[in-house]
Amino acid sequence: MKQASRDQQPTTFFQPAAGFVGDVIPFLYNGAFHLFYLHEDRDDPDSGTPWGLAVTEDFVTFEDLGDVLPSGGASAPDFNAYTGSVVAGDGVLHLFYTGHNPKRLGPDGVTPVQVVLHAISNGDATQWSKLPADTFEAPTGYEPGDWRDPFVFRVPGEDTWRMLLAARHDEGPARRRGVVAQLRSRDLTSWQMDRPFWNPGRYITQECPDVFEWNGWWYLVYSEFSESFTARYRVAPTPDGPWSVPVHDTVDGRAFYAPKTVARDGRRFFVGWIATREDSADDGAWQWAGTMSVLEALQEDDGSLRFRLPSEVLDQFNRPQPLHWRNAATGVGAAAHQLRGDVPDGLWTAVTDELMEQSFRVTVEVDIEPDTRECGVLLRSTTDGDGAYIIRLEPQRNRMVFDRWPRRITGPMQWQISGDVPHVTELERPCALPAGRHKLDIVVDGTVCVAVLDESVSLSTRIYDRTEGHLGLFVGEGRATFPQAQLLHRSNTTRKEAQ
Repeated sequence: MKQASRDQQPTTFFQPAAGFVGDVIPFLYNGAFHLFYLHEDRDDPDSGTPWGLAVTEDFVTFEDLGDVLPSGGASAPDFNAYTGSVVAGDGVLHLFYTGHNPKRLGPDGVTPVQVVLHAISNGDATQWSKLPADTFEAPTGYEPGDWRDPFVFRVPGEDTWRMLLAARHDEGPARRRGVVAQLRSRDLTSWQMDRPFWNPGRYITQECPDVFEWNGWWYLVYSEFSESFTARYRVAPTPDGPWSVPVHDTVDGRAFYAPKTVARDGRRFFVGWIATREDSADDGAWQWAGTMSVLEALQEDDGSLRFRLPSEVLDQFNRPQPLHWRNAATGVGAAAHQLRGDVPDGLWTAVTDELMEQSFRVTVEVDIEPDTRECGVLLRSTTDGDGAYIIRLEPQRNRMVFDRWPRRITGPMQWQISGDVPHVTELERPCALPAGRHKLDIVVDGTVCVAVLDESVSLSTRIYDRTEGHLGLFVGEGRATFPQAQLLHRSNTTRKEAQ
């Protein structure tokens, strides 16, 4: 068992002292967010996956309570205790989760089976008693190796609980058998199969299903890796559909995965994880698990959602850094009111004299004129603006992308770079970019970077190779003005202390 950590310093993005955060199971309990998470060690030999627990009031200061649901052991069906949900019923807390053991193979002799397991608590969220007799596996008609992520909820007015599962039909095209299976129970112990909750015939499976109601709209949130490695949502007038696809149906990009939701005081939060990369390098392959991250959803009249960083996360960065700007091409200083690029057929770049700290917030307002091809922000830039991480707005393509320069180098010749890769693969976010004023909020904490455009569109990623540098702004082939460009650092006090 991993030991608890009582460190409650502001961290912005939670990660245990040892290991990484996999899928998060958020649960509001006694007014605080209880964030159960799959505790990934990446140890060799593998010791199994337990559930850890971090508690927070504000998604800024976390108390890590250590592992609370252990692996069942080498021969147990829950050697890996994978994703599930927590509910309160009849004065008892119920925890449902996925059991997986690579040694317990299904009928094909190759694929490990997955089962649903049950544990209860008398109210202490750190103490759970497993109920092995309640374990059940996939019934006939479903793949035994895809029967996971139980999500239990109750529709007001119904006398039964519902359980949703990420499942697969055992027949049909291999890439399109995914189904959100549905079961019902009156006592949270015995479960009976019901008709599928959602059967789109589109994905390998829909992982980590999550359902909630908000102001008369019902939402289904899920993660998929068939079309894109991303989280999506659907909207319906009832919990039984019909489900519609919003114009922009993704929560974030490739790096932010498996969010599940929790609400408090009329606000809805999506809690997931930002993946690490192999070898802690910008070119490394994405890995399973990483660092916890939270986005707040905002609801539109038509039921569609926008996503932003919670105000509590932004407000902890309350120490502004005085900035001195310099035209990167000429080296001439520029006052804040002179931050304007007027380059119909070229590139304008301004860079600060000051270096950025490891953790910071950048807030930038940009007024984009018609027919501008691109503009945006440089992070950890060189003094000439040529090397940097790049948050780029492309109005003609209605997208925000993450880029970096230099890109991947494949050989010794100057042309052997990934110049034909227009941005980091899978880090492209569709967005509305009409001419006019827009706002970028960017938070960086070590290797984690989250950018939000107009409190609507989120783009999360990792930044490893460039560990220091300057703040920069740029305009390419067009005209744009930056009425505000601010760099803020975290103060030495928590948000509550600052108030």
